[in-house]
Amino acid sequence: MESSAEKLRGLRITSLDEDDDETVVPHQPLPGPSAAAMDYEDDDEDEEEEAEVTIGVLTKPERPGLLLRHLFPSKAGGIPAWLDPVNLPSGKSSCCGFCGEPLRFVLQIYAPIDDNDAAFHRTLFVFMCPSMACLLRDQHEQWKHKHGNPCRSVKVFRCQLPRTNAFYSTEPPKYDSSDKPLCLGAPVCHWCGTWKGDKICSSCKKARYCSEKHQALHWRTGHKNDCLQLISSSDASKSVLPAIGKVHAGTSWPEFEIKIDYEDTFDSDSCDETNSKSLVMQRHRKPDDMMQSWMDQFEADADNKCWASFQERVLRAPMQVLRYCREPNAKPLWALSSGCPSNADIPSCSFCKGPLCYEFQIMPQLLYYFGVGNQPDSLDWATIAVYTCQGSCDQSVSYKEEFAWVQLHPTTPTRR
Repeated sequence: MESSAEKLRGLRITSLDEDDDETVVPHQPLPGPSAAAMDYEDDDEDEEEEAEVTIGVLTKPERPGLLLRHLFPSKAGGIPAWLDPVNLPSGKSSCCGFCGEPLRFVLQIYAPIDDNDAAFHRTLFVFMCPSMACLLRDQHEQWKHKHGNPCRSVKVFRCQLPRTNAFYSTEPPKYDSSDKPLCLGAPVCHWCGTWKGDKICSSCKKARYCSEKHQALHWRTGHKNDCLQLISSSDASKSVLPAIGKVHAGTSWPEFEIKIDYEDTFDSDSCDETNSKSLVMQRHRKPDDMMQSWMDQFEADADNKCWASFQERVLRAPMQVLRYCREPNAKPLWALSSGCPSNADIPSCSFCKGPLCYEFQIMPQLLYYFGVGNQPDSLDWATIAVYTCQGSCDQSVSYKEEFAWVQLHPTTPTRR
C-alpha cells in the first residue's frame, strides 16, 4: 500500500486543460532536483541542454477555503498562508528598507525538496513595497549586497518544515472539511492581515497591529467607533473586529491560486496574438541604416535583441506570471542583457554561507492581474529573479531571507 509520504510526494503536475468539475485538484508542489545536485555554472560556459521550465498561471480558487495554510497552496495576492503560523518575520524584516512601511504580500509557492527531510514542506514567500520610487532605489542597493546589508523594497522568505511538526498532520490533505491545522497561528494585524500583531490597541485591548501607521489607518476608518463598542460589550462573540483572513480594501492585491504546468505544453500557435501583446509590452524602434550600424557596436543593440528574445519566449504562454526551475543548469529569462547579475554578484546564503541558486522568477504580467495602473508611481518591472540557498539549509530561524534581483522594464526611467 502506498505510504502517506508517497501520496503527498505524488501530488505532481497535471495539465491545465484537464479540468474536472466533480473533484478538487490538489495543490501541485513545484518540481525540483535534489539539493546535492545543485551547482552553479559560469556565465561564459558553452550552451548546454535547456532546463525544463514550469509555468505558473493565475486562476480564481474553485471554492472558498482552498488557499488556507494547511492545504499548502501556491497563491498570489490576498494575505499570505504562512507555513509556520507562529514565528512570523517581524521588525525591520517586514518593512521596506526605504520608506519604512510594512511590505505587501505578492505571492508564495509551495516547493518541497524530495531528498531533504527538513524541507518536506517548503514554501517561498515574496513581499514588496507598492511604491515604484522605492523599487527604483532598490535597483542600486541590490548591487551592494556583497558589501554589507543593503536596504531592499523586495524581500523573499523561505520557510520549511519536516514531515513531523507542531503545525500539521503527517497525513496528506484530503481536501475536504476534515482538513484542519493542529494549532492556531499568531495574531496578525487587523488592518493588513499579513504581519504579526505585536501592537495592541491601548483602549479595547483587542485590536492588534503590525505598525503604528496601520493602527492609525484603522482608527481613522472606523475603529474609533468600534473601539467604544468593544469596551462596552461584555460579549466577545459580538466583536466588530474583522474576521481572520479579511482585510481592508486597498491593503492587498486581488487573490488568485497559482496553477502550474510545463512550458512545453503550451501551444504558442493557438494564442490570441492581440491579447498576448496586451500582456507583453512591445517596444518599436526604426533607426536608419547609419544609426543601426553605429548601434551595433554598443550594448544598446544587445539589449534590443535580448528584449525581442524575451518577448518571443514569453508569447509561448502569454498568461504566465511565474517561471520556476531549480535544475542545476537553470537560468532566468532576462529581458535585457545589461543589468544582469554575474555569479559574483549573487551573495552567499546569509545563514549557512553556502552558495545561492536560481529558483524562480516573477513576470510583469502579474501587474495586469493585480490591476496596477499606469500612474507615475505605479509598480513596473521586467522580471524579478529569486535565488535561494542551494542546500536549503535548516537553521534556527523559521523564515530565512533569500535574495531577489529586480530587472526593470526597458522603458522604465532609472534613478541615479
